[in-house]
Amino acid sequence: MPNAEAHPLLAAIEQIRPLPATLREVVLGAAQVRDLPARHYLLRPGEVARHLHYLETGLAQGYEVRPSGQAVTSWFMREGDFVISIVSLLTQTPSTEFVQLLEPARVYTLAYARLQELYEAFPEANFIGRVLTERYYVLSEQRAYNLRARPARERYAQLLRDFPDVFQRVAVQHVAAYLGMAPETLSRLRAGKG
Repeated sequence: MPNAEAHPLLAAIEQIRPLPATLREVVLGAAQVRDLPARHYLLRPGEVARHLHYLETGLAQGYEVRPSGQAVTSWFMREGDFVISIVSLLTQTPSTEFVQLLEPARVYTLAYARLQELYEAFPEANFIGRVLTERYYVLSEQRAYNLRARPARERYAQLLRDFPDVFQRVAVQHVAAYLGMAPETLSRLRAGKG
């Protein structure tokens, strides 16, 4: 593994809070790195999220499938993001969502049990976990508000501001599902007719 200063996972964590040398060493020893292909599932419904993932490269989506068979995308996470099924991880109960890679990815993984040990042993780890949880909560609330209160055109414009290359990286049907609209509506918006 690269030294602590150049390690992408440590760099991401230390954007939140600097780590003491001991915690850096523990994180380096506990994190596993994997190069995974596009379409790989990090989690499926019914499985319990037992790992926190960090994407050095790649793109992932979280989605659920309704009884009608319609897939509803809840989120996209890109390189530099932590990827989890937040409810399943925090409650250690079976997930209702799929977590799937949309691109080949280099993923650093930290086991939930090890994460809990870090929380117990290091106040810095606890602080970082709280900040990440707060970020996920805010993203979730913003998404719920957007779907509930903003018209399709505004949701589309916001996505382009937040994720300008979304259409180069994500299939149109996934983007439409994320925005809560039919693919035809999205096509009209993209063509400037919506």
